[in-house]
Amino acid sequence: MNPTAKFLTLLSLIISGEVIFFLPFVLPRIFRPTILEVFQISNTELGFYFSVYGIVAIGSYFFGGPLADRYSPRALMTLALVLTGLGGISLSFIPAAGAMFWLYGFWGMTTILLFWSSLMRTTRLLGGESSQGKAFGVLDGGRGLVAALVSVAGIFILAAFLPEGGGEYSVEVKEEALKNVIWFFTAMVLLTAVIVYLALSKLEENKELLQRSTIGFSQVKQVVKMPEVWLQAVIILCAYSGYRVTDDFSLLASDVLGYSDVEAAKLGSLALWIRPVAAVIAGFTADRFKASSVSIVCFISMILGGLLMVFPPAESYSYALILIVVSSSCLGVYAMRGLYFAIMGEAKIPLAVTGTVVGLASVVGYLPDVFMAPLMGYFLDKHAGLALGHQYVFGLLIGFAILGIIATVAFKKLNRARI
Repeated sequence: MNPTAKFLTLLSLIISGEVIFFLPFVLPRIFRPTILEVFQISNTELGFYFSVYGIVAIGSYFFGGPLADRYSPRALMTLALVLTGLGGISLSFIPAAGAMFWLYGFWGMTTILLFWSSLMRTTRLLGGESSQGKAFGVLDGGRGLVAALVSVAGIFILAAFLPEGGGEYSVEVKEEALKNVIWFFTAMVLLTAVIVYLALSKLEENKELLQRSTIGFSQVKQVVKMPEVWLQAVIILCAYSGYRVTDDFSLLASDVLGYSDVEAAKLGSLALWIRPVAAVIAGFTADRFKASSVSIVCFISMILGGLLMVFPPAESYSYALILIVVSSSCLGVYAMRGLYFAIMGEAKIPLAVTGTVVGLASVVGYLPDVFMAPLMGYFLDKHAGLALGHQYVFGLLIGFAILGIIATVAFKKLNRARI
């Protein structure tokens, strides 16, 4: 595969790898206060939607891994994007609570069963044996840049219909503004489906790189017995729990700093700009110093951000302090997103079972999709409008980061013993 074709393939993976999650996750992360008001739901109810997604996703991770090892990533990923975009059309009609449960369950299938393991497997194959950190770091850093750029565009669309001082506007006006943002995100998803279909055509021609597998039950059983897979799963779980805490940033700005919908969305978007820098630097550093060693530093950064939120200096909050909290937390969280699949290379996991390993590790690693959102919603609703609810949320960040350090140290010792 020539360098140009390889670059275009990786670029399509970067774009699609983020765009497919715009509707279920990026939209409520950046526009959370507006979402809650327009859909007339609480944080807890939104959390339950995420739980439905997570429950469907758990089964999808398990079956999606072997699926990715057997079938064309071009076909699977294109279909996933088209179906996810159709869900966005449904969302634009501001469906009732019952329909939202079905919609998030549907997205759990389209984004994970058909897409996720194919994305991870193809990225690892493109990275080869010596550049796993770079490949995954560039993937997630690029995804972060896509998310940041598109979120800014979404904020401009929202602001065009909901200028500063949006609190003076009616729910109907906010609903119209939000619908335009949803349509914009939906169009991006469907356009990306076309890009993936065209860009991955060269990959289909390269049989040696694609390395499709006829993996069966015996190979799955072999993967299940690998302790490094389960330690990797715990590391992902801890890192991803931290990632879910980033859903709180825009609401944090609204509750603690008194920001308007547009201002709060801007702070949530600002956090996304840290992601491309953190993930790329972490990825390149991991190829030099080992992904597991860099992971420990990332978890420490998450702990520092959490401690500043839970125990603020002078027992008060300012914009500068919140900015430091967000920055420190994001540096650790987003750097880890560029690392937790790169450590497969460190564990010498065979390329032929990559999709299956990703699927199995993700079953445990992405359990926060099931429990983190409702748990966060409970704390935030119980202490609505107060800093205390956010302190509990960041307390969860600290706890999972500590567990992540323990799991990473165990992972390092296991690999050292093997050598």
